[in-house]
Amino acid sequence: MDTPTLFAHVARLQGAISDAGKNYVNLYGVKAQITEFLREFAGAKSSFFQLASGAAGTADHLSATLYSSLENFKAHVEAGLHGQVTPQRKAQLDVVSDFLEQAHLLLNAKGVHPAAPVVLIGATLEEFLRTWIESKDLSLGNRKPCLDTYAQVLLAEELITKQDMKDITAWGGLRNHAAHGEWEEVSEKRRAAIMLDGVNLFLRKYGA
Repeated sequence: MDTPTLFAHVARLQGAISDAGKNYVNLYGVKAQITEFLREFAGAKSSFFQLASGAAGTADHLSATLYSSLENFKAHVEAGLHGQVTPQRKAQLDVVSDFLEQAHLLLNAKGVHPAAPVVLIGATLEEFLRTWIESKDLSLGNRKPCLDTYAQVLLAEELITKQDMKDITAWGGLRNHAAHGEWEEVSEKRRAAIMLDGVNLFLRKYGA
């Protein structure tokens, strides 16, 4: 989401706080909207989300806390601190995008089995998750470095959702079929195309 659209949502939510007045039912409904907004765009472990989710007390205090959480998040974005990407991470994301473009070309090339782009898409997704974890200085512990492990670590940190985890597991399964020569499982170009579209959406959602 671009910054003007993000700020428009902030303004709408702040307006909803004012409209709710001292009505607790309406205020807690607005609180639910704000916490979900901050969970998605600031992160479940951010101070902005924590402030909003812990808002309570009198109607005036509740309203002031919710308003403050949004105003502070807006100031954070205006300062250019939200979603900053280091040059190293930018280079990694560029490589990932290039790989997916190659997968797209393979998928549309005549005489190329769908297994080829599936393997490349899976490898690209794994590299994206690996470098994401690296950029966040997260540890795998004693677990084997692989697609599933990377996804589990990111899920534990609430950087991806449970639905993302399900999608990654499904994509990983298709990639494994292709990598192990189980051609009948990856013979349909349509399945490879759906995988490519899904991974593209996932990467756009999380920064690539």
